[in-house]
Amino acid sequence: MRIAIVAESFLPSVNGVTTSVCRVLESLRALGHDAIVIAARPAPASFAGFPVHTVASVPVRQFQVGLPSPEIVRVLDRFDPDVVHVASPFVLGARGLTAAQALGIPSVAIYQTDMPSYVRQHAPSPGIGRSAERATWRWVRRIHSTASRTLAPSTSALEDLRLNGVPRTGLWGRGVDTRLFYPGWRQDAGTRALRRTLAPGGETLIGYVGRLAPEKELHRLVELTSIPHSRLVLVGDGPSREEVGATLAEAVASSAGRPTLPPVFLGRRDGDDLARAYAAFDLFVHTGTRETFGQTLQEAAAMGLPVVAPARGGPLDLVAHGQSGYLFDPDTPGSLREHVDPLVASAALRDRLGSAGVASVRSRSWLGLTEQLLGHYAAVSDRRGLAVAA
Repeated sequence: MRIAIVAESFLPSVNGVTTSVCRVLESLRALGHDAIVIAARPAPASFAGFPVHTVASVPVRQFQVGLPSPEIVRVLDRFDPDVVHVASPFVLGARGLTAAQALGIPSVAIYQTDMPSYVRQHAPSPGIGRSAERATWRWVRRIHSTASRTLAPSTSALEDLRLNGVPRTGLWGRGVDTRLFYPGWRQDAGTRALRRTLAPGGETLIGYVGRLAPEKELHRLVELTSIPHSRLVLVGDGPSREEVGATLAEAVASSAGRPTLPPVFLGRRDGDDLARAYAAFDLFVHTGTRETFGQTLQEAAAMGLPVVAPARGGPLDLVAHGQSGYLFDPDTPGSLREHVDPLVASAALRDRLGSAGVASVRSRSWLGLTEQLLGHYAAVSDRRGLAVAA
């Protein structure tokens, strides 16, 4: 097949949307398909052997937002794809969908970012936030109504789309790179050295990986700052770095007897360095309640870590409560601490839940997920062929 991917986010930005697009492109190459990418500047000239066409962009909150250029129509027309794949459409992706519609090309839109909740959270007041959320859902519905099919990454996200009137929806999850993320990293010399630095007294390391931003609700980690003989380790960067650092450091310093070491921020890590960071952890904690999926939860599980995450959104599909980790109630103060405490106390429990996590992700390779995606491509393309024949 010939696939044109319009990416709302792409390299050099690193986030869930970019990662998904890159892994799909690598899998399409391995499976023998042809593709192009349309993304905001700056971006590499190619990826996985496929050309990348860039359009003008503007910076918004540390992201480059591609402008809805008429050039998209020309690129699509020249390439003549069987299907247009639009990753997390909002601005550039919205133009990609209308361009595909104008050219009569089937399209698959990937719903990945809960933009309505994000907009509500960043509004100056609750009333404005609710109004902004409703307006954003109207925009999301308008965008996705032009797609031949919209795919959601979790049952929770799929239900949100249906409740808000988005038509022609389906479920498509996310793969995990088990060639990079696997328990064997614990024996790596670099991992052992990192762990000696982070836990000089044999402390239990409670890890987080992701953006340091308001929507990740990292203030919830304050509950964990007084767990004896433990230490918080955060991997990632973002606009909340200073605020989160100050909040957690103050919480540790004010704990009676200071039973834990100060939190550590390792910054952004990729590739082997990211795998080593995961492997140094004893357990993994996620705090955001607005995740449509939760890719880092899968990566942590693949590393053999028990995962503690909110009982809301994407984690509901990824964490088997009491088997591969725990789902805490985000509306109940102390619930996160209640579920982390037994994991800190028992290495045997961590091992049991971590082993179950490894087993749970074994079938979620990116190659397998891309083959599922090709099935969605074929379904919308077949409808196009029937319409032409008629």
